[in-house]
Amino acid sequence: MPSGATTPAEMRIERGRAALLVVDVQERLAAVMAPGDRITCEKNILILLEMARLLRLPVVVSEQYPRGLGPTVRPLQAALEDPSLSLSRVEKMTFGCTDDPSFLEVHRRLGRDQWIVVGMETHVCVYQTARGLVAMGSTVHVPADAVMSRAPSNVHRGLDLVARAGAIVTATEAVVFDVLERAGTDEFRALSKLVK
Repeated sequence: MPSGATTPAEMRIERGRAALLVVDVQERLAAVMAPGDRITCEKNILILLEMARLLRLPVVVSEQYPRGLGPTVRPLQAALEDPSLSLSRVEKMTFGCTDDPSFLEVHRRLGRDQWIVVGMETHVCVYQTARGLVAMGSTVHVPADAVMSRAPSNVHRGLDLVARAGAIVTATEAVVFDVLERAGTDEFRALSKLVK
């Protein structure tokens, strides 16, 4: 049964249950985004990647038809090359990751039932992926400041669809501090500098 995460306990992100999914942040797609939106989105995805690295959350990166849309953007590639990151990559032709057999294999292997979904485009691949994960029984968190679409109006439409599908529309900072749980740790000090 899809979670929908309607209770406070269901909404809490737990390190041992969560994974970060970066959807299709590729060169040719990113090139047609509004520059300010792209900067903000990439910055927040980098924060979430650092959170995943420090707190040992698995990361899955998808690329939609990379021959046509290019590789993942360079600023993210540098972070993804860190050997301490637990990383899986998926190439796909489907819009939703959950419609691709290679993603489903990674999903089974990781065994995570909470997913933080970021990337582009909000109203297409992010939405369809979030919808699919909820349908599979996962709790899904979509930080509104870590997704983008070519048209700003499609970001709003996409986030509305995400919420209607049963996912939680949130923010990067909310996700980071939810996973951290407490102040005073080395991880808190490192990540709190990034979200300022």
